[in-house]
Amino acid sequence: MAEFGEGEGELLSLEYPRPLPMRLDRWLVSQRPEQSRARIQKFIDAGYVRVNGVTGRAKTPLRPGDAVQLWMPPPEPLPYLKPEAIPLDVLFEDAHLIVLNKPAGLTVHPAPGNKDGTLVNGLLHHCPDLPGIGGEMRPGIVHRLDKDTTGCIVIAKSQEALVRLQVQIQKRIASREYLGVVHGALGSEAGTVIGAIGRHPIDRKKYAVVADDQGRYACTHWRLLERFGDYSLLRFKLDTGRTHQIRVHCAHLGHPLLGDATYSRCRKLPVELHGQALHAVELGLDHPITGERMVFEAPLPESFERLLEALRRR
Repeated sequence: MAEFGEGEGELLSLEYPRPLPMRLDRWLVSQRPEQSRARIQKFIDAGYVRVNGVTGRAKTPLRPGDAVQLWMPPPEPLPYLKPEAIPLDVLFEDAHLIVLNKPAGLTVHPAPGNKDGTLVNGLLHHCPDLPGIGGEMRPGIVHRLDKDTTGCIVIAKSQEALVRLQVQIQKRIASREYLGVVHGALGSEAGTVIGAIGRHPIDRKKYAVVADDQGRYACTHWRLLERFGDYSLLRFKLDTGRTHQIRVHCAHLGHPLLGDATYSRCRKLPVELHGQALHAVELGLDHPITGERMVFEAPLPESFERLLEALRRR
């Protein structure tokens, strides 16, 4: 890593004001809440923090009047993340966040064996001045959508925005609503599915509703919008955001999503679909910097519109 204050970066000079001693790492996190404690500790370990001119340690006790210097180097590019000119359907963008209407077939984040052609690759090309997250030149993924799920997704452009948006997801300040078409006719107009989600006990590539002590709490609210004989259009609202949550809960109800090759055995479809019929139609959040309430809507993809038209003609 670079030497203290070498090249581009941000140098902060602070004075410890408290009457009682406090660990260096804890106090710096209180001064820069947009930085995680782990990242602050990395700065300290790399020699980027000085107390009264001497390189500090995470456990260094600060006393009244101590002069603290923190140098934050610019984010480093990740060698396996390459910018790619992937078309992005931007619903909103400013210096702090970007909201997209994700198409089907686009994986959100690179993974082993899938290091290019992802949403993150496209964002790196779209945002060449990205300040970076966690010391790395990358956008901040606040929440994810499955590869074949379409619709609203928000991405943070700074560590501060990422932390604040993640808190909104955890505290249910942010709202996420989906439209989905399922097999079968439900017996009521609305309902709630509460069931812990964990790895499938037999097929480890899948998830399932499991015992509470074997998975993570998950809650999905659903409301019937339209019936089409053996199919139903539902609107979902998430209290939690577990992997494959809506897909797993629908399958658990006995009404899997159309086109879901993982959780549905029903292969006959009214029209051709590329993946499950699930669309993140609405996203509500407070702007992470201004606090303004914002609600975004993503129009249905053409394939979803064709599906509804075909079902209504049946």
